[in-house]
Amino acid sequence: MSLKRITAPTTHPLTLAQVKEHLRVDVDDEDTLIAALLDAAIESAEHATSRALMPQTWELALDAFPAAFELTRVPVSSIVSLKYVDTTGSLIQLASNAYVLDNASDHSFAYVVPAYGTTWPETLDQVNAVTLRYTAGYDSAALVPDSVKAWIKLQVGAMYANREAEGAVQTYALGFADRLLDRAKVWG
Repeated sequence: MSLKRITAPTTHPLTLAQVKEHLRVDVDDEDTLIAALLDAAIESAEHATSRALMPQTWELALDAFPAAFELTRVPVSSIVSLKYVDTTGSLIQLASNAYVLDNASDHSFAYVVPAYGTTWPETLDQVNAVTLRYTAGYDSAALVPDSVKAWIKLQVGAMYANREAEGAVQTYALGFADRLLDRAKVWG
C-alpha cells in the first residue's frame, strides 16, 4: 500500500500578510523565511489532523481491491479515477457508477465502496494492481476551521521566535495551543 500526493495545493489557508500581521512584522526583509515557516506549519497541521487543508490530489495504490477504500486525507471532494490491472494484465478504468464515495462524516476517514449490487472486479496478482486517485481539501481558505488557522499562526510564531531546534532554552510543543487541532483531527 502506498499513499502519495500527486498535486500539491496552489494556495494556502492563510496569506503571508495574515501571518506577518500575527507576528507583528511590517517589513519585507524576512518574507522568504516566514513563507517557509508557514509551509512547515501547514504541513504539520495536515499531518496532525489527517486533513488536506487546501485542494490537492492524492493517489492510493493497493495490491488488490479492499472491502472498502479508506481515504486518510479529508475532506474528500471527488474521485478522479479508480484503475486496476485485470487478470489479463490490461489497465482498466472502473466506471464511476461502479463505486460510491462515502464522505459524510467530517471527523472520520472517507470511504469508497462498491455501488449497490456490484462487486469489485478480479485483479492480476501484482504489486499496486489498484490505484485510486482523489481530490481532497477545503474549497477555499474561508472554509478551513478557524482553530486550525489559529494553530498555524501560533506554530509560525513559535518557530519564528525560536530559530534553533536546541539552544540555551529548550522549546517544546505548544502546550494548550496544540489542543486547537483536536476538533479538526480525523479518526480512523
